[in-house]
Amino acid sequence: MTEVNRPPRIGGWTRFVTARPRLSLLVALVITALAVLAGSGVADRLGSGGWEDPDAESTYATKALEREFPASQPNLLLLVDAGDASVDDPAVAAEARRLAARLADEKGVVGVGSYWQADADSAPALRAEDGHEALIAARITGEEKEMGETLDRLAPEFRGAHGPVEVSVGGPVAVRHEMQTTIQEDLVRAEMIALPVTLVLLVMVFGSAVAALLPLGIGIVAILGTNAVLRGLTEFTDVSVFAMNLTTALGLGLAIDYALFIVRRFREELSTGSEPLAAVGTTLRTAGRTVLFSALTVAVSLAAMLLFPQYFLRSFAYAGIAVVLLAAAAALILLPAALILLGHRVNSLDLRRLFRRGRPKDTAEAAGAREGRAWTRTANLVMRRAPFFALGTTAVLVLLGLPFLGVKFGTADDRQLPSSAESHVVQQHIRDGFPGSPGGGLEVLAEGRATQAQYADYKERIAALPEVVRVEGPLVKGESAYFTVLPKGEAVDGPAQHLVDELRATKAPFDTKVTGAAAVLVDSKDAIAERLPLAAAFITIVTLLLVFLLTGSVLIPVQAVVLNALSLTAMFGAVVWVFQDGHLSGLLGFTSPGSIETTLPVLMFCVAFGLSMDYGVFLLSRIKEEYDATGDHDQAVRHGLQRTGGLITAAAVILAVVMVAIGTSRVTNTKMLGLGIALAVLMDAMIVRSLLVPAVMRLTGRATWWAPGPLRRFHERFGVSEGEPAATPAAEPAPQRDKVGTPG
Repeated sequence: MTEVNRPPRIGGWTRFVTARPRLSLLVALVITALAVLAGSGVADRLGSGGWEDPDAESTYATKALEREFPASQPNLLLLVDAGDASVDDPAVAAEARRLAARLADEKGVVGVGSYWQADADSAPALRAEDGHEALIAARITGEEKEMGETLDRLAPEFRGAHGPVEVSVGGPVAVRHEMQTTIQEDLVRAEMIALPVTLVLLVMVFGSAVAALLPLGIGIVAILGTNAVLRGLTEFTDVSVFAMNLTTALGLGLAIDYALFIVRRFREELSTGSEPLAAVGTTLRTAGRTVLFSALTVAVSLAAMLLFPQYFLRSFAYAGIAVVLLAAAAALILLPAALILLGHRVNSLDLRRLFRRGRPKDTAEAAGAREGRAWTRTANLVMRRAPFFALGTTAVLVLLGLPFLGVKFGTADDRQLPSSAESHVVQQHIRDGFPGSPGGGLEVLAEGRATQAQYADYKERIAALPEVVRVEGPLVKGESAYFTVLPKGEAVDGPAQHLVDELRATKAPFDTKVTGAAAVLVDSKDAIAERLPLAAAFITIVTLLLVFLLTGSVLIPVQAVVLNALSLTAMFGAVVWVFQDGHLSGLLGFTSPGSIETTLPVLMFCVAFGLSMDYGVFLLSRIKEEYDATGDHDQAVRHGLQRTGGLITAAAVILAVVMVAIGTSRVTNTKMLGLGIALAVLMDAMIVRSLLVPAVMRLTGRATWWAPGPLRRFHERFGVSEGEPAATPAAEPAPQRDKVGTPG
């Protein structure tokens, strides 16, 4: 972009953020302190559900049954273990009835039932096949926080030995509450792991302890600010507790990425003899633009999750967009102010000298030159063998993604928790020892006037379906009734999902709605499938536009989208091979449910695609800067890789460390998210950015920068770039830019 066309806001912004740096940092400190206060207690207000579609048939039926037939939707299960005795032993039965009566008297508990009080139809499902265990079922009422408080009050009173029986607490409310508590504990541990390791890595990257502390400070500001945003959102909508993991990961990861990019460019400018103020101005005019564009591309990918109805996905969009924008704002406002005040002291406290032990001092310039030469050799090798690297890396990535073709979708259940968790133990006992998967049945809500004969006729028809073990009911109240249908096999496996479709297709003289775990899964899959094309189109179109505005090329945006998607294949293949099929489950410490929770691939795609675009923008902006200055395509690619290869790799390793720390969680979904995205980030930085992108750009040559006339003129007016075209010596006329695109 020429001097005439340069947006004036860049110079104005530089003046704004550098005019009163001390005041800027003081204001930031005050705002951060307020954010700490505003975000306090946010974890206690977050939910642990959100996987269902709120507008689905199953959701409507669930709410109606909760309202009219609370006993039909038990969320609390007491597993009564009689030891060597039978559950029909008089002493055992008497103690169990006493416990059930005591539970029924508790505030916030309704619909108490048990094996010892059940009718002949439902009793077998509440008794273990070996006769030594049976269930007491009830429903805890209220919002999620109220249910958690009630459970905290009840569990210690009922858990443990009671005369001849031993009681364990389980059920959906116990699973959700234990999951929420576990995530909060794991997040604290992840932060304790990630922060010191990240600081060590930053010191290794920068050498200077002062420079290393700057990215970490930006990350902490972004995390605290996002917690305050999430706390505010809980006043208006549901937010998932899982979103806090993304807040920590992206808050540290992206803030470090942006700060790395800006601090590295600032130090480059200082090394050329620029004064701190001039160095900050150049840094904001170049790297600052790239950071802004990177933040926009990541935010776009995360915003796509707002198109889905599940609040689990929407929560990640809330947290992700907030943390991305706050990280970028802190990097573009606070960081320049700090750099102005530090000046050349940004290179102070070189801790690497402790390991040199008398060897000649290795200056930052010398280390950078050595690193640059290594990346130049890599670029030369890749570009000399471009077809080999392009085809070879593509084949490897596709091969790694093949296991995803066998993906099976399921719901999040107790197997997300460690095998030692009480609620997991209870549910596993039920799965292994009770007939007909109690708690995993389907409920059919019938609404409208009907006679007993009509109910009986409908019951016979659904009992005749091949996937049905038994039909219980109906229980009638006014003009509503419900049937409980116990399917063969697991509660959410293929036959159970097929049974949902059959029940919905069965004609009845009244309105019917089907709910239950399998119905929720079917509706969730339908909701995602319906909105997935729209989300993919949104990400693709906006990404194409943003990359075009950065590069002025038609081909580069298409390459960016395709290669970014390709970089995620290893992540998706690993998710299925490890977490669905159970490979490495012993090493990683989780129980495989044999399926992947339906919303997880969408979440992981949006997050990993955004992070891949983050690194892609860093590389492309530097390539574009060099191409604008020289017009030499191959040299621009080499220069871009030389200047950003080490930076991108360092940023990816640091972000991977943060994600692996998140992946140490005892909750399987969080473990999958952390380890999967860590793998995607490393594959993108070390394979796609280092090998595949330069190889593909070498093959496309100068055509890479082509754009038709109308789009060139659009880019001349609205596009931006990291650098300005340098003055071309008289002996070497400037290339005809209008033939290959307009510089940004």
